[in-house]
Amino acid sequence: MGDDVIMTLPADAHVHSEWSWDTGGPGSAAAGTMRRTCERAVRIGLPAVIFTEHLDFDGWMIDSEDVDEQAQKLITDAGRLEPPPLDVDGYRESIDRCRQEFGAELRILTGVEYGQPHLFDEQAAALVDLDSLDRVNGSLHTCAIGDDRAEPFTLYRRWPAERVMSEYLAEVPRMVAGSDSFACLTHIDYPVRFWPAESAGPFDPRRFEEEYRTAMRAIASTGRALELNTQRLWPWVPQWWVEEGGRAISFGSDDHETHTLARGLPEAALMAEHYGFRPGRNPADFWTR
Repeated sequence: MGDDVIMTLPADAHVHSEWSWDTGGPGSAAAGTMRRTCERAVRIGLPAVIFTEHLDFDGWMIDSEDVDEQAQKLITDAGRLEPPPLDVDGYRESIDRCRQEFGAELRILTGVEYGQPHLFDEQAAALVDLDSLDRVNGSLHTCAIGDDRAEPFTLYRRWPAERVMSEYLAEVPRMVAGSDSFACLTHIDYPVRFWPAESAGPFDPRRFEEEYRTAMRAIASTGRALELNTQRLWPWVPQWWVEEGGRAISFGSDDHETHTLARGLPEAALMAEHYGFRPGRNPADFWTR
């Protein structure tokens, strides 16, 4: 992927701590995750970390077997998972404490992973000033099913796998057109994480290439960035992104447990370099081409 070696890691721009509801929250066993994450970042030489806590509203239908015991407490009698609001004040206080302790060695930035922003901009504005954050990642985690919404792993039980992928990718342009609140779209391969290979066969991105390209064109047309989510690195993601006009990317481990912080970042940086992306002046800047 080129003769030059990337010597400096980019920022991990998609990281969760105890302030995200799906870690159990600040009063759970996850307490102190932000501090431990900063310790690990310093230890491995990561120059910057962006704590993008979940910013979710409303809720969605879910099968209880798909979540851990902690998250099951958030499921209502009607079978809907209702996430609590982000504790913005507690989160900011935790950021300040970590900056005081680690700021000399690590750049610590604020952010959110904002779920379905095209549906909830009014609610988000009432909770937090998004412009005051260093990064707003936009995530599409759910799709409409009747009068409700559900995550892909729930939808795969109810719809053919091809329909889940198609419905998800068709909503990406609607999300882009419906909200200016986010700067980067995260894990565009999100439904692939739960692809039912046993019933649908191995996942082949070429089956959905035009739908992926349409989604990417919508993102690129607004000048926003696309995340290389390192839970699984797919070379077709940056390739199609570039071919559809994408000019900026971000890197994110989607870490929830500290030990996966920065996983795959060196490989992702080399992949990005291969497709013509170069780092900005600061480690937390988008890479651009």
